[in-house]
Amino acid sequence: MEKLLKGKIVADKINEEILSRLPALYEKGIVPTLAIVRVGENPGDIAYENGAVKKAKSLGLQTEKFICPADMETEDLIAVIRSINENKNIHGILLLQPLPDHIDGERVRNSLAWEKDLDCISDRALGNLFVGAEGFAPCTAESCLEILKFYDIAVEGKKVVVIGRSMVIGKPVALMLLSANGTVTVCHTRTKKEDLIRCCLDADILVVAAGCRNTLTAEMVRSGQTVIDVGINFDEERKMQGDADFEGISQIVDHITPVPGGVGSATTSVLMRHLVEAAEREKN
Repeated sequence: MEKLLKGKIVADKINEEILSRLPALYEKGIVPTLAIVRVGENPGDIAYENGAVKKAKSLGLQTEKFICPADMETEDLIAVIRSINENKNIHGILLLQPLPDHIDGERVRNSLAWEKDLDCISDRALGNLFVGAEGFAPCTAESCLEILKFYDIAVEGKKVVVIGRSMVIGKPVALMLLSANGTVTVCHTRTKKEDLIRCCLDADILVVAAGCRNTLTAEMVRSGQTVIDVGINFDEERKMQGDADFEGISQIVDHITPVPGGVGSATTSVLMRHLVEAAEREKN
């Protein structure tokens, strides 16, 4: 197996699966449609939006944009979300975050219908994930597991360390790895350095999602390990980097996801698969 666990080849496989499932929906007159809700003109949001629109179009899926002014009030944004919830021709919602500071993000997130919450940002969707009920996992967290599955890296019975405890990545991916029968330890920025190093060296699989460059460095890893780097950071020259010191670590571990080109490359395809699944549930 290659040392680099590239996400594009994983995305290609997911895309093939999506295309194989579409004819049954088309026969019923259903075209999976994604609502993209953006507040303001944040360049990062626009870039993600454009990528999602391009991916959807390439797969024969539809998107509808709901572009809201940056000064929109909480109640008005909730009204937009609720109108989408009630629209039977829209099967999923992607709410671009973070929202402006004056908006009550918790209330807005929790106004999403869980059936259309494709990235698992509402409390109801997260609760469903916790108890194993119907719903969708966070796309980035699921992308981590898709990469491990594609490259035949077993989780069951393995020692897995997750560095990070956010509701976006750390906690959900730890729960999903636990559901896959991994023995999971969660570390974070308050973990004592000596304990963090000890846990990392003992692990078979490391998922780094702390949101900070060089969270994982060469003295913290050994041969035989797999590193899944979820981080997105930029150095002084605006070059994208992960949370792991790629140059040092890649010389030691058996497998590692690059940044860019790793987890993020498969995430949008996972989102589109969730959209198709939501449309299939609507059909049934």
